[in-house]
Amino acid sequence: MNLWILHHYATLPNLNGHIRPFRFAKHLEKNGICTTIFAASFQHMSSNNLINDDCLVMMQEYDGVPFVFVNTPSSVAGIGARVKNMFMFYKNMLRCAKKCGDLLGKPDVILASSPHPLAIAAGIKLAKKYGVPCIGEIRDLWPEAIFSMGYTKEKSFLGRLLTAGEHWLYRKADALVFLKEGDTNHLTECGWTTEQGGDISLAKCFYINNGVELEEYDKEIIEYRFPDPDLDDDSFKVIYAGTIRPINNVGNILDAAKLLQGQEVKVLIYGDGSERKYLEQRVKDEHIDNVVIKGFVQKKYLPYILSKASATLLNYSSEQYNWSRGNSSNKLFEYLASGRPVIATIKTGYSIIQKYNCGTEMEKQTPKGLAKAILHIKNLNPEQYQTYCANARKGAADFDYKILTERLMQAIRYVTH
Repeated sequence: MNLWILHHYATLPNLNGHIRPFRFAKHLEKNGICTTIFAASFQHMSSNNLINDDCLVMMQEYDGVPFVFVNTPSSVAGIGARVKNMFMFYKNMLRCAKKCGDLLGKPDVILASSPHPLAIAAGIKLAKKYGVPCIGEIRDLWPEAIFSMGYTKEKSFLGRLLTAGEHWLYRKADALVFLKEGDTNHLTECGWTTEQGGDISLAKCFYINNGVELEEYDKEIIEYRFPDPDLDDDSFKVIYAGTIRPINNVGNILDAAKLLQGQEVKVLIYGDGSERKYLEQRVKDEHIDNVVIKGFVQKKYLPYILSKASATLLNYSSEQYNWSRGNSSNKLFEYLASGRPVIATIKTGYSIIQKYNCGTEMEKQTPKGLAKAILHIKNLNPEQYQTYCANARKGAADFDYKILTERLMQAIRYVTH
């Protein structure tokens, strides 16, 4: 069986970006499914374009998995550039399909993943052309995310048009994969399910969150050590690893750290983003001596870094996103794999942290509340602390890509039988 995965932001594993498609491809290979990954040439996470001429595609193989990078322009100049980038992925994906099918084999199933609806629209159109089923993977609920960011209103003409397009995609896809457990509630809220007299059956909906490759994670702890004296001292180390931008609200971490000065708590921040320089200046100007902003590190070093944590910090803005349906962030599962308690500054629906009893979630995102949550973990007795650590690791095991691939196989069997 040949599977095509259309994932706009997919990257090679040695680059910084989305490697979920590659993870699936390697495990699907063991189930007799050959996977080709189609992605945009412009690398969203690095602002690098793999194609700098008029060539329609660039083909590359990584560890036996074929990648097809589709020519797309840069998206960094603003919303207009990003929309053009999305449209060109859609357009050029349709243009290159025949050539790629002749070279790599026509698909038996297409899995089209959204960060935007045009990727799924391309998948549905190609599936119709080849007479094969299409699975739509819904990573973020569009246009709900657009409404929550204030770009347009749900009741506006554009909002109603986007919602109608969303409904069409869900209806036309032969199966739907949601990354958050509560995302199917959205279908019910819209009145689209067959149980409500609508046209979308919940039987074709599958929940497959992000996850972690545990065997590789443990191997990287040993192979990719990251020398850093801040990781080796005796302080209680709270580690945040991720993007430093407004939605992550990293400034709140600094405010909490100021309240913890003198408590033998050190906060280490690994990552980069639009607010990094501003926050580094804050650390200097406000003498926040228990915070060190480390900057960007290669992903391969994160398992070792997190293994040296006393606790990990899942820090987001509670106001710029709807967390009621769950959490699909990659870093959550990397944190769980570290076997350390997770401190979350947001309280989510379908909470994985609560389910596995491996940390704490905050009701309100305030510096005082975060400082209190950190001290709560710091002051646990050894038995309670080790229980949290063991539970985190148990949670990671349930989101190992071996397990997640079997869930994907269920969706593939659903559309092919």
